[in-house]
Formats: sequence, structure tokens, C-alpha cells
Amino acid sequence: MAPAGTTALSGPEALALRMTSLLLRPHPTTAAPTSVADVVEWFGAMQAQDLASGMWSLGVRLPGATHADVHAALERREALRTWPMRGTIHLVPARDARWQLELTGVRALAGAARRREFLGLSEAEADRAAEVLGETLAGGGRLTRAECVAALVAAGIDGAGQRGYHLLWYAAQRGVTCIAPNVGTEQTFALLDEWAPDQRQLDRDEALATLALRYFRSHGPTTRQDFAGWTGLTAADAKRGIAAAGADLTTVLVDGAEAVLHTPLLDAPRIEVADVLTLPGFDEYLLGYKDRALMLDPEHKQAIIPGGNGVFQATVVIGGRVVGTWKRSLAKTRVTLTVHPLVDLDPARREQVEQALHRYADFLALPPRVNWSD
Repeated sequence: MAPAGTTALSGPEALALRMTSLLLRPHPTTAAPTSVADVVEWFGAMQAQDLASGMWSLGVRLPGATHADVHAALERREALRTWPMRGTIHLVPARDARWQLELTGVRALAGAARRREFLGLSEAEADRAAEVLGETLAGGGRLTRAECVAALVAAGIDGAGQRGYHLLWYAAQRGVTCIAPNVGTEQTFALLDEWAPDQRQLDRDEALATLALRYFRSHGPTTRQDFAGWTGLTAADAKRGIAAAGADLTTVLVDGAEAVLHTPLLDAPRIEVADVLTLPGFDEYLLGYKDRALMLDPEHKQAIIPGGNGVFQATVVIGGRVVGTWKRSLAKTRVTLTVHPLVDLDPARREQVEQALHRYADFLALPPRVNWSD
């Protein structure tokens, strides 16, 4: 139960603050990020299993940045991609990869035995694959996914089908490798200790506190259950992390239910803003929460996650609420952007949506063509 005097917020007030936390509106106590490192450090981890979505998640928070700028920042190792939480790929600060893997990857590794059994792999084969990749990549090597699988096959390890993917995941989960930036369209891998050698060392309570602070400052106000769902931590560890963060986090009430936010956020404006955004499908805006009721009408859930298969459509967001979806089609000389509205949008609103999509086209350095599918 929340203590007496706890700040009470309405749903719309909480949503306004949440958009500020997500760096989708100016923050009153934090300077606007100017680099990929700033954004990823703020979040601690950002969903990035779909690379194109992950790149735009950074671009939308760095006005004026282009895809080439973000790629160059990743080549400078301002952040890297790996599998720290829930067995899915995230962008994380380069020097925080190992402690995050050690803190949140334990449960994913524990659950991998069933997957290996399905694939016909033994734990010994997985360990041997990690060893082979470590040897192959040593000395600053950087190989594509296909080249990594070929190295496994050459060592007598069956990397056909989903086996190869699982073994690459396992090696990264163990902290042997990480995902380096693409070369062209090819995913590449490098040794974590060579790609990002200056790894921070945190004890367990420090790690839990750091993860809790970063999650709630970038997603709050939201619940302990959302934090546990995002990290894959147990409910007990989620509670422990919030407690360890101390006065940096504050409990509030959102429509009567307990939620947690970054304490400085209490000074942020709580007014509704009718800003217009075109966000990637796998953005933290939706992926960062189990309960998405503040942002998404239940009747629109099927349009955003068709079939409930975990593949999220890119969203059109006005005032923090999902009002449509959009898709891109890339050609060498143009990007075609097709909008499917989920609510009625007047001509002025449609013009604002098109302007937001033009910003995405600028990010890609391609002229846009916008179509409406209603």
C-alpha cells in the first residue's frame, strides 16, 4: 500500500510523464540527448531484434541524425547489440553488456535446455560452439553470421537450420561474442572482450539498482510488474532493485494503482500534448510494457500485433496514443510510406503525420512518397 501523501496521477497525466521519460518529449531536468551513447545510457537497454526498428528508435530521439550517423556511432562502439533479457536482442551501453548478461541472462540460459533438445543439440556441443567462435574471432576478427556458422561446420558442429542461430545466441548469452554493426546487409559478430574491452563490474545489488533506475527513468510511471516483465527478473529481484535504487525512485498512484517513476520526473509538465510521432514497431514505447492500456485501445491491439505473434507494426502516435500504423517500402531512389489510420484523422492531422514521416525519410536520406490506405 502506498504511503499517505503519495502523489496521485490521472491516466492522461501519467501518459504525459511517460512520453517525457521515453525521450519523446523534452525532459525538464535532463538535457536532450546528443548522441547514441546518451540515448542508450538513458534507457539502459532498448529493444533491437529488428535492426531497422532499432536504428529509427535512436533516430527519432536524435533530431537531425541520419541512419549513417547512427551506424557510425555503433561502429564507434557507443552501444552494441546482444541478448541480455528475455532471449531477445537489445541495444545496450557497450561497457555494460557483461553485467547485464550475467544479471538477466541466467533465466534465458536455464530455459535453453529444452530448445537444445528440440534442435538435437547437447550442452557440450553448445559449449564447444562457443569455444570455436571464441578461437575463430580472436585477434579482432569480425565475421558475418554465415561465416560464423561455416566456422562451426568446419569444426564438426552441425549448424544447419535453427541450430546455427541457437549456437550464435548461446555464445553471446555466455558473454563470448556480441553483435557488431552490419557490413552492408550482413549481420556480424565479434568477441565481446575485444569489441568492448572496458566492461564495468557491478555487484548484484548495484546491478539491480542500476537496471531499476534506468528502466523507471526511461519508462515511468509504470509498475513493478512491467519492470519484471521487461527484464525477465523474478518479482523478488524486481522489488529488490527498486528498493536498492533508493530515493532516485518514487512511488505514485496512477488512477489509484501503485506505480514507480524517476523522482525528478515529478517536476515535469503533466499536460496532454497533441504531438505527432511515427515510431518503429519494436520501440520501447510499446515493447517496454506488459500493460499498454495508457497508449493503446484494446480494439486496436490486433492491428498492432496481428495474430499476437510478437511482431509489432510501426505506429502513428498522437498525444501519446496509437492512432494508426505505417509501413515502409524501400527502393534505391525513394522510400514509400503507407499509413493505415485506426481513427478518423482530419486533413490537418494527416498533414502532421506526413511531416513526421518526412522526418523518417530524411533519416534514411531518401525522398518520400506517402500513401494512405483507408
